[in-house]
Amino acid sequence: MKKINLGLIGFGNVGSGVVKILHERKTFLKDKIGIEINIKKICDKDIATKRNIGLDKQLLTKNASDIIDDPQIDIVIELIGGIHPAKEFIIETLKKGKSVVTANKALLAQYGQELFALALDHSKNIYFEASVGAGIPIIKSLREGLAANKFNSIFGILNGTSNFILSRMSGENCSFEDALKEAKLKGFAEKDPTLDIEGIDSAHKLALLAYLCFGKLVKLENISIEGISQISLSDVNYAHELGFEIKLLAIAKKESDELEIRVHPTLIPKTHLLSSVTAVNNAIYVSSDLAGNLLFYGPGAGQLCAASAVVADVIDLIQDIKAGLFRPTLNIIPDKSIKRLRNINEFESRCYVRLMAVDKPGVLAKISGILAKLGISIASVTQKERNRAHIVPIVMITHEAKEKNLRTALNLIDRLDAIKEKTVAIRIEDV
Repeated sequence: MKKINLGLIGFGNVGSGVVKILHERKTFLKDKIGIEINIKKICDKDIATKRNIGLDKQLLTKNASDIIDDPQIDIVIELIGGIHPAKEFIIETLKKGKSVVTANKALLAQYGQELFALALDHSKNIYFEASVGAGIPIIKSLREGLAANKFNSIFGILNGTSNFILSRMSGENCSFEDALKEAKLKGFAEKDPTLDIEGIDSAHKLALLAYLCFGKLVKLENISIEGISQISLSDVNYAHELGFEIKLLAIAKKESDELEIRVHPTLIPKTHLLSSVTAVNNAIYVSSDLAGNLLFYGPGAGQLCAASAVVADVIDLIQDIKAGLFRPTLNIIPDKSIKRLRNINEFESRCYVRLMAVDKPGVLAKISGILAKLGISIASVTQKERNRAHIVPIVMITHEAKEKNLRTALNLIDRLDAIKEKTVAIRIEDV
């Protein structure tokens, strides 16, 4: 075998990066793996826009079938994103006897089990390194490098947009709105950043990581998700005073015989490595029984780092084809010690609470009384300076409390006449 033919569906930012790498490093890669990698056809709905890549226009098509149905194409790369028609393209590709490389975390989080099973039925693979952490080799590390391990927990900063915003708020003392505006100007945030700032993108990625570690592909609707849009600059500064940074954290961890899986803003001690992850960087902190605690860190977004992961998957598939091997993508072994998902109401954690209250006698007593009735004890409380006439921020840290009790207490507190804004509550993780 002297040459492997690829078909690329999706010629956007990452797709262009893949073509750039394969063109500029064609000889380098051939010398490294002993086979020429040839892009035979590229499909995109826009084949007119120039990509600043020297490319034969005969390679371009608007019809995905030109790739999927071509018997000379060995591997199909799907980089269009979204659910439809990406799902249909991957299904047809597998049925045609070709393996798939994708970065589509939303699709795999929702339909991964179905697609992986179909791939196995046809003795083909779906590789998806670029779906989590861009160029960080976390998927391969969990699947192969840590294959002998059982896992205790995953704590991840998995979204570069949200991390950039929180980093700017923390480091430059700017508001959420100004940080988001800057992220858009620099191309780190989409025109509609909802998936990023509301934690949905992180949840898709967490679902895949939890599947690799615990053998359970949790549906998005069963993951507790909160975003960062309600985080104020005041919260960031108060967290600093208490010795914490605020990060959008994706968490999956075993608690007895239950799996706890959630995404939300989190106070992390400044002494922990995750607190120093800034800008668009991602980090995944994995706790395992044999290798111990490991931190994977690197850029979580960017054309070439994501394209690097796609090319790495292509090379893995080529090595298998070259050797005449079929290695199932995922020999997932469910953790039999996990009996069920933990309900959000049963989560227990310490919590940062900020209330905006009228500055008058008896208010704090009413607040603490409500908390006490629901079994929530206060570790510390600070009344900050007035920021409006007669309105003061009250910042509390609670001891560990059940989520259900805390939410019930906050609803009751917010009904008090003395409370003038919806109370902000952010969980604390000692990691």
